[in-house]
Amino acid sequence: MPEKPNNYTFIDSQNLNLGIQKLGWKLDYKKFRVYLREKYGVEKAYMFIGFVGLNQKLYDKLEEAGFILKFKPTIPDADGKIKGNVDADLVLQALVDINQYNQAIIVSSDGDFYSLVQHLYQNGKLKVVMSSDETNCSTLLKQTAKGKINFINNLKYKKDVIKFFTSSPALQYLKATDRFASLF
Repeated sequence: MPEKPNNYTFIDSQNLNLGIQKLGWKLDYKKFRVYLREKYGVEKAYMFIGFVGLNQKLYDKLEEAGFILKFKPTIPDADGKIKGNVDADLVLQALVDINQYNQAIIVSSDGDFYSLVQHLYQNGKLKVVMSSDETNCSTLLKQTAKGKINFINNLKYKKDVIKFFTSSPALQYLKATDRFASLF
């Protein structure tokens, strides 16, 4: 009997959320968690997120969906926008846990993860980088992942996308480009 994969996902939640919004889609986090388990053998899915007390219902839903939330205190920037920079926390967790998982899935388009992705790749620990789309993904991150990168908006993965994204703009795009029928 083959060994069960024991992979971990490390999600930059703000980057994922903004990337999905740019696509005009809405992420179904429960289905996304199932997708990570089924497609990549993810046992633990860490989500790094800035803590805002008014979002407690969202946090509860994410935990119910199976994500392990790692909070960072938030502070307003010079423009008053709430910031919860989680990059260092994500990198630290990935390295603290490195001997506990077979491979890592990094969910972000942020070039700040270049060094982490490079380290994981060089040590055979990188399963894949998942980015919302190629246009908004850091060139440095794309180069460092060396082909181990999946773009959520890439229609090559359209069956996977339909599994965990729900949005009329996304479906309208597929229908308008005459690609919807080929999904089934």
